[in-house]
Amino acid sequence: MGRRVAHLVRGRMLDCIESEDDFAMVKTSPPAGIVGLALGSSGVRTRHGVTVVAVKRPGEGFTHATADTVVEEGDTIIVAGRTRQTERFSELT
Repeated sequence: MGRRVAHLVRGRMLDCIESEDDFAMVKTSPPAGIVGLALGSSGVRTRHGVTVVAVKRPGEGFTHATADTVVEEGDTIIVAGRTRQTERFSELT
């Protein structure tokens, strides 16, 4: 619990779930570098080592992200990956 709170206070994460085996799911805002791009062409996984698994538009619920999902400014995203990579990604916002 202490590590989770430290992540939330230190970075720009809105929420974080970390497992014992160096895996985390992080709720965060999308960085400017992926806004307006389909996830499949954004290079998120290649450049940052994380996978965007869900997107929430303002006033709507979360939906599963696909390669065709275009992330928009104001969206909230959930990314999954190794703990340090999810931390770094959330710091890009």
